[in-house]
Amino acid sequence: MRGRRFLHSANRILVTCAAMALLATVAWAASAAKLIYSFAGSGDGEYTDTELVMDSVGNLYGTSVQGGTYGGGTVFQVTPAGVHTVLYDFTGGADGGEPYKGVTLDTQGNLYGTAVTGGGGSCEGGCGVAFKLSNSGGVWTQTVIHTFTGGNDGSGPGSPVAIDKQGNVYGTTPTGGANGMGVVYQLRPGATGGWTLRVIHTFTGGSDGGGGSASRLMIDATGNLYGVCTVGGTNGFGTVYKMSSVQGKWQFTTLYAFKDQPDGALPYGGVISDKAGNLYGTTYYAGVHDLGTVYKLTHGNGTWTESVLYSFKGGTDGASPISSLVADAAGNLYGTTSDGGAAACVCGVIFKLTRGATGKWTESVAYRFPGMPQPGFAYNGMVGDSAGNFYGATVHGGSGNDGAIYQFTP
Repeated sequence: MRGRRFLHSANRILVTCAAMALLATVAWAASAAKLIYSFAGSGDGEYTDTELVMDSVGNLYGTSVQGGTYGGGTVFQVTPAGVHTVLYDFTGGADGGEPYKGVTLDTQGNLYGTAVTGGGGSCEGGCGVAFKLSNSGGVWTQTVIHTFTGGNDGSGPGSPVAIDKQGNVYGTTPTGGANGMGVVYQLRPGATGGWTLRVIHTFTGGSDGGGGSASRLMIDATGNLYGVCTVGGTNGFGTVYKMSSVQGKWQFTTLYAFKDQPDGALPYGGVISDKAGNLYGTTYYAGVHDLGTVYKLTHGNGTWTESVLYSFKGGTDGASPISSLVADAAGNLYGTTSDGGAAACVCGVIFKLTRGATGKWTESVAYRFPGMPQPGFAYNGMVGDSAGNFYGATVHGGSGNDGAIYQFTP
């Protein structure tokens, strides 16, 4: 997703010039979304292409791809009151650089994530790292738990990690591996310290897909992993897959291969599940209008059946979702699009899908991002709190157009 930063950079002038007009045209949405923090684009971070996670007292955690003391990106905390703190500044050296897509909390309050560059290995600028941040009395310490080599272990990890009940860390790389198409890896903590990396699947680029995605793997109650590949698969338009551990051996199963129009194509966001075990996600392309979809995978009788719940139309409806979905207590689905929305900005939207009594899903636009000085360009989904509010980050927008954290109340 790094290329999309430059794709949208030209919009900065447009957003700046239109800001005052936008404040009037989107006043209808002011009560639905609140700006919590604007990044200044220097020491506090810049270009917040990050998912957020929330701790038990409502603090939010994420990453900025750039900015910080050394320009290599940051890990940050934002309190419910909007107080921002940099927890770690990446140097771009052995500790890593360009941490895309955020961090993951474990049960002890430690943070885990990945950085695309830095570390070492055969890649120009470094092959990236997986890292841990530990908190002791308010002091955060970063530890590299794996330095990717660009060989069989993969390279350029650009997605958040998942953590199972035993404390094992799982993630994907978009490149490297024996076939150059990325891997799924497990990092297992040692009893006396240290971590051991095990490649549990090497993508071929064929029917299993290739390159992983920008999303976190989902772990179900029995420890199965679910993920997506943005490309590859039988039809070349991406896949949804499952991995199961049987007596210590991991088995890979492709659940669905996307087919392009009117089906979906190129899923960047991961999947979530409902109580029945059905999966839901988004695709960046295809659908009826070739502007992306929301899809469902239904599990029954040992097979998975895909259905497109909604095809985005562009314009004020939004287009090209990159995000994973989030569900509210009633089972409604929410997500963001990276494009479309307010006509003068096309900074993306927050959308809602509601299931009717007959099982049909209806889409509505809950909020159109107005852009600077408010949030703009949502490349990631949202995290919810116990009160029904959602929180997310945008890569632009805010007072300096360098990224923002927002609260959305349906």
